[in-house]
Amino acid sequence: MRISTITNWAYGITVVLTALSGAAFIMSSRCAVQERLAVEEHLALDTLAEELALEAEVRSDEARLYVMRGENRHLQAFRAEEEDERRREAVAAKLASQGLSPTEAGALQEINTEAEELDKIEVAAIEAFRRGDRSRAQDMLFGPEHERLQATLLDTVTHFRDLTATRTGMQLQAARVRSDWWGLVAKIMLAITGLLFLGVLYFILRRRVAVPLVRMTGIVGRLAKQDYTVDVPPDPRRDEIGEMNQAIQVFRANGIERERLDAERRADQRTKDLILQMMHRLQACANGAELADIVARFAPQIFPNIAGGLYVLDGSQVSLTRASAWLDPHHSEVTFPASACWGLRRGRPHASGGDGADVSCLHLDRAEVTALCVPLTAQGDTIGLLYLEDRGDEALRLESSRLYLELIAENVGLAIANLQLREKLTALAARDPLTGLFNRRFLDETLERYSRDLADQPLACLMIDIDHFKRFNDEFGHDAGDMVMQYVAHVLRDIVGQSGHAFRFGGEEFTILLPRLSEAEGFQLAEELRGKVSSGVLSHSGRIIGSVSISLGVAAAPMEGSVETLLARADAALLKAKSQGRNQTVAASPSGR
Repeated sequence: MRISTITNWAYGITVVLTALSGAAFIMSSRCAVQERLAVEEHLALDTLAEELALEAEVRSDEARLYVMRGENRHLQAFRAEEEDERRREAVAAKLASQGLSPTEAGALQEINTEAEELDKIEVAAIEAFRRGDRSRAQDMLFGPEHERLQATLLDTVTHFRDLTATRTGMQLQAARVRSDWWGLVAKIMLAITGLLFLGVLYFILRRRVAVPLVRMTGIVGRLAKQDYTVDVPPDPRRDEIGEMNQAIQVFRANGIERERLDAERRADQRTKDLILQMMHRLQACANGAELADIVARFAPQIFPNIAGGLYVLDGSQVSLTRASAWLDPHHSEVTFPASACWGLRRGRPHASGGDGADVSCLHLDRAEVTALCVPLTAQGDTIGLLYLEDRGDEALRLESSRLYLELIAENVGLAIANLQLREKLTALAARDPLTGLFNRRFLDETLERYSRDLADQPLACLMIDIDHFKRFNDEFGHDAGDMVMQYVAHVLRDIVGQSGHAFRFGGEEFTILLPRLSEAEGFQLAEELRGKVSSGVLSHSGRIIGSVSISLGVAAAPMEGSVETLLARADAALLKAKSQGRNQTVAASPSGR
């Protein structure tokens, strides 16, 4: 049976028992009323009889005082008492007609008869006194007849009181018994009602209140500690406990939502912090390789599970080359023309592939690839591309991340532009504008650095001079002379490569520094240079200039001398080569050949 049905039945039975106990209390109350009425009746009859006897004596005394003293106040008092006695007699007659027993009514009638007879004697005595027969009046009031009637009246009153006391006592006892019985019935009903009420309360409090509250206490305690993993089982009951359960479920849902929002806020703040850190490091980059490495290091932290790459435009501003990558993007080419990217064409972020996306970029290997291209610009010029690629486990959130993407792209673009500008300024400061080789100032700085930090490391130095360079300027013009110097510089760069550094020392003279090479190894490289330069035939403006020869002096440090004297020793060897007929290589020490 359902608890609600049990509760309803218990409620109905409780109502019925309560009504029955109320009825029993009413009956007990009525019996108590009857008991009270019996007592009141007894008191009223006893008082009435007492007053009748007392009034008879008072009237007799007033009548006697009047005939003895003759004062009218005693006559007035007698008449007043007579009127009161007649009223009491009328009340006694009324009581006799309502509930007196025949014996009691007969006794009451005798009292009235005797009182009337006594009253007649007293009235007659007063009349005799008023006619002037004083002795007769006194004989009548103090005579034996008057005494007899007065004594008989008192005896009759006593008998009447005994009769009424007996009857009203029996009525009182009967009313008390009935009142006690009905009171016992009412108490039994109340006891049963109370037991039933307590049983129902225990059942309801335990099954419907206590047990759910104990369970909810643990749930609320865990929720108060922000442990939203606790399970709140549904409660279909439509009562206060059910509403409380629903409120707890709403509180848990709100807590989970608040925790989710806090997590998003923390993630957003972490993203901002990472972007700020990346910006600070981008500003401190010394070259493009460092910048590309920083972007590759921070990008996967800012956009987890999203692969990508940083592309930079080459010097021709025609194609892009991947400078760095993260999380292994494999749907975009390493190098592709700028026209293959719709983002670069439009100058704004472009989403490729995916549901409802725009047209795919041509540098992607498949049209269905979900990717995002964000152009890198600085001062209105496009300098590169930030490429993001969906790895399949997290979709690109272009709209939600647009602000961050644009911020990152703007700062990366500015950083690349600053590096490129710095490289241009460095090149202008350290390179010769005609030949593109490092200039004399950079040579002095390099030698100073070697002397300070790498004095114990092998270093070879080549001093080079173009033979008879003045002839080219005099016969073919200075433009031809410039071309000859550019040709020689080109050969120097090709032969030296990554093995060393080439410098324009001044005029038609050049210097080459070769780290980690001895003087003998430097001599071999010098001979290779001399042969390469002389193997070419030059022409300018349609005129054959002919071949070019060079003279070289080679010196090394630290075995053959210090770094401080390296340049002077190589220059001395060059002068010797020129004095010996030019187009030859001379080593500063005999062991250098």
